Amino acid sequence: MAEDRQQSMEEQDAPPPASRVTRGQQRRRQRSVFQYVTILFAAALVLLLYTFMMERRQFEQQQEQDQANISDLQQQSTSAVQRLERLIAENEALKDQLEEQKAQLDALQDRHDQLEADYNVSEQANADLGREAEALEHLCLLERAYSQKKYNQCREIIQQMGELLPNYLPHASALGEDQPSPAARYQEIYDKVMK
Repeated sequence: MAEDRQQSMEEQDAPPPASRVTRGQQRRRQRSVFQYVTILFAAALVLLLYTFMMERRQFEQQQEQDQANISDLQQQSTSAVQRLERLIAENEALKDQLEEQKAQLDALQDRHDQLEADYNVSEQANADLGREAEALEHLCLLERAYSQKKYNQCREIIQQMGELLPNYLPHASALGEDQPSPAARYQEIYDKVMK
């Protein structure tokens, strides 16, 4: 009996044989499988659409970030170019200023050289005037000694004048053409005293 019961339970649990499945059940099964596949397909499609949207969003964000980076780089490049142009302009201005200062320095150097030459000429003229004054002073002493007929004193004065000092006596008379020049008067006294 127990075996009979067990056998009847197994028969109840066992699926009905294939020949026993009706067409309605088969259609319901097919419809269930079709619905399951449709739901899976729709879920896959939704996942694909979601993935596409996320990828597109990431792509747009990356594009915006790249565009911002490009804008920053362009601004930096523009700023660098402007700085470079400003530095080039400053460099050119400094070169021009340096050239101007060199020209001014050359002009000042030329002026200095001219003033130095003028100074040397003035120094030489002053020295010549000093020697001329000294020669005229000696000539006055010589003239006085000669007029007093002190010929020995005249010779001493001529020796003091030496050979160079008479060269500084003026060759033109300040008193007029009818008067002898200091150089001519010296030569006249020299010739009379030294013979």
